[in-house]
Amino acid sequence: MASSAPPSASARGADAALEARLAAVIADGRDIWERFDREVRANGFHPFMPGDYARVLEGLRALRAPGRRFLEWGSATGVITILADLLGFEAYGIELDARLVEVARALAARHGSAARFAAGSLFPTGYRFRGRDGDSRTGTLGDGESAYRRLGRPLIDFDVVYGYPWDGEEPVMHDLMRRYGASDARLMLMGGDGLRVFRGGRSEG
Repeated sequence: MASSAPPSASARGADAALEARLAAVIADGRDIWERFDREVRANGFHPFMPGDYARVLEGLRALRAPGRRFLEWGSATGVITILADLLGFEAYGIELDARLVEVARALAARHGSAARFAAGSLFPTGYRFRGRDGDSRTGTLGDGESAYRRLGRPLIDFDVVYGYPWDGEEPVMHDLMRRYGASDARLMLMGGDGLRVFRGGRSEG
């Protein structure tokens, strides 16, 4: 059986350039987080916590394919949305804190990313959560004007959706995907037990 040809020098160069860009975004994002932690979180609670960027990047690599759209719920400083864009996704982020949206847009511009961000709620207009036990709390996810109109796309348009739920928020995210997401879309969730991927409400690992 003939072996596949090794990658060309130009392909290796392109791969190396991409890896350097990804690493630079992560390094920049960590610096931003450290400043945010000192200047904002030290003075009071804020729900922004950075995910494990390296682990999420690995998950994104496994799911990328031509033409796929990515959405981050609670995109904060934009690092993960920008990583998705650099990997080839058409990438969008929703963030309730308008100040962080400006940080994310500046970070994207600094790294030559076309990632798009909108300030507002990750809830579609009119959405109300009610769990199986009747609990209607949505934790830190927050209410406000829905961001999908500003993005120009409804939730059903996205192939991969990423979120970092606090305790009690994961059922809300699953409910959103069940009611408004595409049936074959993946939901990536970061939590204390690592990164998990769901499709149609069922875990893929």
